[in-house]
Amino acid sequence: MVKHVILWTLKEEYSDEQKKEIKKDIKAGLEGLKGRIPGLVDIQVNIDGLASSNADLMLDSTFEDEASLKGYAVHPEHVAVADGKVRPYTAIRSCLDYTI
Repeated sequence: MVKHVILWTLKEEYSDEQKKEIKKDIKAGLEGLKGRIPGLVDIQVNIDGLASSNADLMLDSTFEDEASLKGYAVHPEHVAVADGKVRPYTAIRSCLDYTI
């Protein structure tokens, strides 16, 4: 199994209210991929970080293997969510992939 964890920071230009809506949209879009991408075992997006956090949201996903993760990266449904709901609104992205 492979874990794929991403932390995002949203662009500064958005108000707190806009950021809440953006985070909800990202969560719905990414979690909506469950059962639609081969090899994707689980996917969760945390949008309720504590005030001590220095990121706005976190993706925590699990894949059957590294090949499944690579397939996810280019899968049209994932690319549509990433290009439409994530990338336009995020300023910083940090990623850690590891075997469990």
